[in-house]
This record gives sequence, structure tokens and C-alpha cells, in this order.
Amino acid sequence: MLPSFITWDVSPTIIDSFITVRWYGLMFAIGFWIGFNLVSKMFKHEGVPERWVGILLIYVGVATIVGSRLGHVFFYQWDYYSAHPWKILATWEGGLASHGGAIGIIVAVILFSIFTTKRNPLWTFDRLTIVIALVGCLIRIGNLMNSEIFGYPTDLPWGFKFVRSAEWNQLYYGLACHPTQLYEAMCYLALFGIMMWMYWKKNCGERPGLLFGVFLTGTFGSRFLIEFIKNDQVAFEATMTYNMGQLLSIPFVLLGVALIVTALLRKRQEISYPDRWADEKMTKTNKR
Repeated sequence: MLPSFITWDVSPTIIDSFITVRWYGLMFAIGFWIGFNLVSKMFKHEGVPERWVGILLIYVGVATIVGSRLGHVFFYQWDYYSAHPWKILATWEGGLASHGGAIGIIVAVILFSIFTTKRNPLWTFDRLTIVIALVGCLIRIGNLMNSEIFGYPTDLPWGFKFVRSAEWNQLYYGLACHPTQLYEAMCYLALFGIMMWMYWKKNCGERPGLLFGVFLTGTFGSRFLIEFIKNDQVAFEATMTYNMGQLLSIPFVLLGVALIVTALLRKRQEISYPDRWADEKMTKTNKR
């Protein structure tokens, strides 16, 4: 017989000594490590210079942190941070927004394309977003370990009582809530699997923008739906028909649909797959 609820009493901290290691940070680090290796495999598969991988990692790493932080500041708590601007740097206090991270990564990839690859940004987006789907899954697992970003009360047997959460104790004490972190994590993991199949088995990288469009539609479409049962992140959302997360998701979904349609209407671009790193000297000679 299934339990009527799950008591979630997991510590967000793995090590709390002279150094502090939290599950959220570990999930973030694992995501970047796996992502680095997957991007390396794809780039080598298509015969591009090896140094592109390291450069892209720096661009995306900085953009993710800065964009996520500024997204939270401007989209969710500008009233507070405009009065306490020094607090913007206090990332250890929490406060990251995935929509801000998405905008930051878009800017980073455009700059990476201009200064490094000299290719259409869609080439990078199509490959990078496969990895980002997996990273998004791991980050939501980190949110679960932090007992944060959960949903409204539910009587479903997999409802969670987040007993370590001050917010849960204040708002829903004694009630099981939707583990929306797990819902999102499962959606992102499924999206990652679908996109890996599209790239490796169907060569969908030969249709510029298709993988990127699938990512935007799948990620922000699922986010839009899950927000209906997710607890409000900030107080002003209580009076909104659609909360901030949903409003910010709509443009990304529309862009994703447009990219999918455009990619399918265009002629497929054949790509050779040498499965080796490009010769840097040869690459520079060819550019001349």
C-alpha cells in the first residue's frame, strides 16, 4: 500500500565543516562536467577545433550565473534590490531565475559565434541546448535537496512534506505538496533523451534551429504548465492570472515553434562527420 505522503527531511548540506558542500552546488558542478564532455564529443564528431569547447564553457558558465542572478533581481525582486544594490552580489543567499539564465546564455552564444566560431549562432544553440536540458534536470534535483520551489498542497500519494522548509512550515504545515522540482526534472530528462536521439540517430543537427526550437518549446512549455500548481515565488504573483514564470515562458515557446517550423521548411544541410579534432593550422590557412 502506497503512503499518503512522503516526508522530505533531507539536509541540503553534504559537508558542513571547514568547507561547506551543498547538494545544489554539487548538482550544478556535475551538470557542467557532464555537459563539457558531451559538447566535446559532439564538437569532435563534427571536426571542429578542440579549443572551442573550453572557450564555450567559460562563456556559458559566466552567462548562466550572471544571467540567472540578474533575472531574479529584475524579474522578481527589483523593489528590494533597487533599495539594497549591494545585495545583488550575495548569491549565497539564494535567488536565481532560469529565464534570466536563458537570456544570458543566448547573449553568450551570440558573442561566442561572433568572436570564435564565425558561424551562425544556431549551430552552437542546437548542440549546447541538448546539454542544458540535462543540466536543468540536475539543478531541479538540487532545488529538491534544498526543499525549495515546491507546489501547492495535494492529496496525491507522492505529495511531499518539506519539513525543513521555513516557507512550507509557515504556509502549509501538515499538508503534502506537489514536488514540482521532480516534475520539471523528469520533463527535462525526457527532453534530453529525445534531443540526444535526434542528434545522434537522426542527424537533426543538419537542420539549423530544429534542436534549439525543440528545446525552447519543451523546456518552457512544460514550465508554463507546471507553474499552474507551483507555489508563488514572490508575493506580487498572488494577484496575477498567469505568474511571472508563465509570462516569461510564452516568448520562448513562440520562438521555439517558429524555429521548428522554419527548420523543417528549409533544405537539410549535409554535414561531414570526421570524428576528430580539426587541425588548427589547417583551419587558419583555409580562412585566409
